[in-house]
Amino acid sequence: MKLNNKGQALVEYLLIIAVISVIAVSVVKLLGGYLQDSITKSSCNLVDKVYVEGNKPGEGTCQ
Repeated sequence: MKLNNKGQALVEYLLIIAVISVIAVSVVKLLGGYLQDSITKSSCNLVDKVYVEGNKPGEGTCQ
């Protein structure tokens, strides 16, 4: 009797992709404010404005 292993391999790949997706979303959620602040700092420099730090990560602005 020959078994079809293609379905099993597909499920394993989907589980790996799901785990990687959860990890990526978690990292972005944890570091999102800091990433937003660094992008804001860079854009402030491009438009010749001063970066003003906010109370929380991600709340910085250009003035």
